[in-house]
Amino acid sequence: MDLSERVEPYDQVILDLDGCVWVGHEATAGAPQAIAALREAGKRVAFVTNDPLRATEDYVARLWSIGVQASVDDVVTVGGATQRLLQETRSGSTAFVIGTESMRRHVAAAGLRALNGSDLAAEADVVVVAGVDYLDLDDLRIATQALRRGAGLVATSRDAVYPTADGPSPGTGAILAAVEYASGATAKIVGKPEPELFGTALDRLGEGRTLAVGDRLDADVAAAAAAGLDAALVLTGGTTAEEADAASALGLLHVAESLATLVLDGASYS
Repeated sequence: MDLSERVEPYDQVILDLDGCVWVGHEATAGAPQAIAALREAGKRVAFVTNDPLRATEDYVARLWSIGVQASVDDVVTVGGATQRLLQETRSGSTAFVIGTESMRRHVAAAGLRALNGSDLAAEADVVVVAGVDYLDLDDLRIATQALRRGAGLVATSRDAVYPTADGPSPGTGAILAAVEYASGATAKIVGKPEPELFGTALDRLGEGRTLAVGDRLDADVAAAAAAGLDAALVLTGGTTAEEADAASALGLLHVAESLATLVLDGASYS
């Protein structure tokens, strides 16, 4: 299957998952076929996500479930990037984690001891904020107390929302806003729009001309710019066509209705 002229010049492609490859539990229309076409054309592909809720293996399983073959080396999660940062800067410290069990495992793997559930939780050296399925107000209280005592603050992103099949749902940034407002602290951000996720993906892909594809101007396109990469925006997630038109000053190379239309440019993918 021939690729569009918009992607053919590139050696490799970095694909955002939420809002680009899938929305909720469903693939965006034609996404598996588009990814298969990229690989058949010899393009290297990596997947990135600002979603901190699940482990890398969970995202690999989801890719397989929608018909996309992938391994753990193909997927770069913000949880893994946070683990690397904490290992480099906070190993041996104590932590209080607002996040899922997966994020707590990343924190432990970085060499930190999580104090969640202990009487010393408010005395943690660092507070780590990530997305959660359910938020306990007591977590905000403990995080606030720890930060007001001088703890450091690390967060996976400032994403206000993430796309679901039922519409936008509050993201990590919504939780972080409450923590920062209550404590007066400012977080170190690991995920997009910072360039670390794309930098990690580039380490895995190797050298070559790279196109980053995502659905968010403030996260995906901004992170691509920070990493010095060309960017493409798809309209299946967090950005409207009107917003994309208004953002022309950002230097977007391509805007497409979906990943499939970006890659296949009208070719049949049914």
